[in-house]
Amino acid sequence: MQLAVNRTRCAHCGLPVEATGADPVYCCAGCEGAAAIVHAAGLEAWYTRRTATPDRPAPADVDWSAVPVVDQGGTCEARLVIGGLRCGACAWLNEKALADLDGVVSAHVSHASGRALVRWDPSRTDLPSIGERVAALGYRPRADLGADPPDRGLLLRLGVACFAAMNGMMVAAPVYLGWALGMSEPYQVLFRWAALVLATPVALWCAEPFYVGAVASLRRGLLHVDLPVSLAVVVLYAHGVWATFSGHDGYLDSLGMLVALLLAGRVLEQRGRERAAEAVRLLANQGPKNAVRVLPGGIERVSVEDLDLGDRVEVGAGGEIPVDGSVVRGRALVAMALLTGESEPRPVGVGERVVAGAVLEQGHLVIEVEARSGERLLERVGAQVLAAVERPRSPGAADRLPPWFTASTLLIAGGTCFAWRGDSLQALEATVAVLVVACPCALALAEPLATAAGLRAAARRGLLLRDGQALQRLAEVDRVALDKTGTLTGGRLEVVEASDETLALAAAVERASVHPVGRAIVDACVERGLPVRLAADIREEAHVGITGRLDGRWVRVRGAGAGRVEVVGHGEVVLRDRLRPGVGTLVQSLGLPVVLITGDAPEVAERIGREAGVSQVLAGLDPEAKRRFVEAHPRTLFVGDGLNDGPALAAAHVGLAMEEGAATSLVAADGAVLGNGLGPVLAGLRLGRATARSVRVNLVRSVAYNVVAVAAAALGLVDPLVAALLMPLSSGLVLASAAGLEARVARLEGA
Repeated sequence: MQLAVNRTRCAHCGLPVEATGADPVYCCAGCEGAAAIVHAAGLEAWYTRRTATPDRPAPADVDWSAVPVVDQGGTCEARLVIGGLRCGACAWLNEKALADLDGVVSAHVSHASGRALVRWDPSRTDLPSIGERVAALGYRPRADLGADPPDRGLLLRLGVACFAAMNGMMVAAPVYLGWALGMSEPYQVLFRWAALVLATPVALWCAEPFYVGAVASLRRGLLHVDLPVSLAVVVLYAHGVWATFSGHDGYLDSLGMLVALLLAGRVLEQRGRERAAEAVRLLANQGPKNAVRVLPGGIERVSVEDLDLGDRVEVGAGGEIPVDGSVVRGRALVAMALLTGESEPRPVGVGERVVAGAVLEQGHLVIEVEARSGERLLERVGAQVLAAVERPRSPGAADRLPPWFTASTLLIAGGTCFAWRGDSLQALEATVAVLVVACPCALALAEPLATAAGLRAAARRGLLLRDGQALQRLAEVDRVALDKTGTLTGGRLEVVEASDETLALAAAVERASVHPVGRAIVDACVERGLPVRLAADIREEAHVGITGRLDGRWVRVRGAGAGRVEVVGHGEVVLRDRLRPGVGTLVQSLGLPVVLITGDAPEVAERIGREAGVSQVLAGLDPEAKRRFVEAHPRTLFVGDGLNDGPALAAAHVGLAMEEGAATSLVAADGAVLGNGLGPVLAGLRLGRATARSVRVNLVRSVAYNVVAVAAAALGLVDPLVAALLMPLSSGLVLASAAGLEARVARLEGA
């Protein structure tokens, strides 16, 4: 005789353990130690916040010497990947537990990216101790050395479910035909067993993520769509097993299709998880890696990471500035467009500050280092991008409806089973019919199908968006902020006024220059069909001008104010950074307040603002000021193109980057505007509104369909087989609505 074992669950990780009479009971010393950490830190609230339990604590098997550590001058900083974060409460627990560890100065854990940024005092603790603290809680710390591999387990589950669903439908087709036309008993048995073989791995293994989600939500006292999905899978499979052995019809093909569709949604949700980390890695690689350090007896080439405060580096014409610092010798023209958005290089001299990543167009500088590696503008911008990208998403209607739907479905299924209690077979079939016909697939697909159609329509109009949430947020925008250089304007100087004689003389001396003004003058001369001669004895002096000898006479070109150069004794050439095509029409068509925010000079910004017809102009803004502006206006659409726009693009309600802009701006943004105009921005706003409207319609249709279908199933008017056939109908209604999305937008564009 075998004695029954009284089992309970570990108070920390939730694993089943043998009851010992102790309260609480733990499965191992690791869990008991982890619980002690949680209680000692006063973090017991985690046990009620969490939606999933951690793994059993295990030692952290990590080579901590390989983890990159940044010396912050008295403190150290490192980034870690924390495996096993299942919900926001997991991130909260790790962050609070690390902050409570003696010697840890600060800790930030992001559930969105699965990463932690930890700073500590090396005299009081070390990185292995920090890792052990995380591992003791049941999570898996490791070095942040690159992109996380895809969740192969989830992909494998999806592959198996798709295989079973497709083959299950092939097996079910003869059964459906036989139901109407008749089929001999041996073939019925064969097809029933084939369906059971295909459905078994789907129900027992592929659907495991939904079981975990359902149990976790119940532990928190919440109702999640995973619950009716799990119940439907369990009941369908149990019914299928019973039907196979008893010679009745099962509905296992519906089980495979249900699990495959919802697993596909899970896989799509995981896409883009690494984008925030990519932004930081890309920013870190933007600046030069080496520098020329000036020594008392000469120079040496060193890594940027080896530079210290007070060191001096030199940069020649055409080189990138490797550090943030102040000029101590020399004068030069520095191109700052990538960092500040200024369309023209600006002169810098002794005492002025420069930043890493800027390019010397002309001249030579010696710069004193004022920021260590890791503290430069590039890294600070990257940190701001990362923090803004990881901001939580506000729940929408599609997030709030499923709990109510779940509760209603469960109540109706329970009531149906109770109402038919006198007839056990009818009670089983009616309950199964309710769960199958009320499957939340339509609710789960209402948003993805509409947004997928909207994303395709946006791409055909020149707007590539990162995800469907960005498209729906476009419907909420109440203000548009536009960068100037490279966004409102093309970012390239053009000659707008000059006589042919003046232009030809200027081109003769500017032909040898690499300055953007010189290139614009030569290009204009070529476009007019004028001969471009080459002057002799050309001499170019930074901040002064350029001279040369042509036909025995000296020709001198010098600056004459913003956007103007003078050919001494012959006239002026006027240059402008022109508006992109159709900007004025776009601004008028938006129907929203439009603000121009730029790092350029006020007089240039005001002129561009007047030409574009914007309602407000804010000039001379640095990256931090741009970010503060969009954060102060929570529903702002910001369009930019430069590295300096990265924080604002990430912090904006929706951020769109110009295709030809800085790579970092594209990573930080929610989407990219293709082509040479801003027409895709207007198309995106229209599509966003149409998509949000389509999602609402889809949800209403899905709920209406389920009300009618569930009521009929509960009354016994819908056979489970008919329910299995009707289940795709609500999804079909959603698909039809999504398919008409682009046609509705096309009608708006033609109006």
